[in-house]
Amino acid sequence: MEISQAHDPVASLRAALPDVLHSVTEYAGETTLEIDAKNVVEVVRYLRDTQGLLYNFLSDISAVDYYPDYSKRPGRFGVAYHLYSMIYNRRIRVKIYLDEDASEVDTMTTLWPVADFLEREIFDLMGINFRGHPNMRRLLLSDDWSGHPLRRDYPLGYETVQFSFNAEQIMKHKPFAKD
Repeated sequence: MEISQAHDPVASLRAALPDVLHSVTEYAGETTLEIDAKNVVEVVRYLRDTQGLLYNFLSDISAVDYYPDYSKRPGRFGVAYHLYSMIYNRRIRVKIYLDEDASEVDTMTTLWPVADFLEREIFDLMGINFRGHPNMRRLLLSDDWSGHPLRRDYPLGYETVQFSFNAEQIMKHKPFAKD
């Protein structure tokens, strides 16, 4: 089997799908492509199936919450698809932004079955829904859990640290076993 020469993914994508790229960032040898959420399946399929690109391994899907100040970004949530070409030994990241009110994107399970668990983890911890997912339910937390704990507006539960000056006050609120 003859392997074709590697193509520039940005130039190839611009030629094939001219209106999908918003921006391209190069950092530490990795390229990040920012696109609209509505085009993500089409773009990722193109990167996976095109000779000279062949980003054939979905290594991760990550999500970030930019709350409270996301005015400089197109949406509150960022979702990044980390792709790797095993043939050409190259990485690329495809990034989309989602609004707080419309935090939903198409599933990647049709392209990569491993996306099942990656998307369920993001749904569970961030509250981002993946349209068309075959089994969208919580993965890490119990079904009766309220909220999504990796969102930055999720209420923190914490306990005051005990020091010598506040020991009596803290000990009043500690639960102790009753005899």
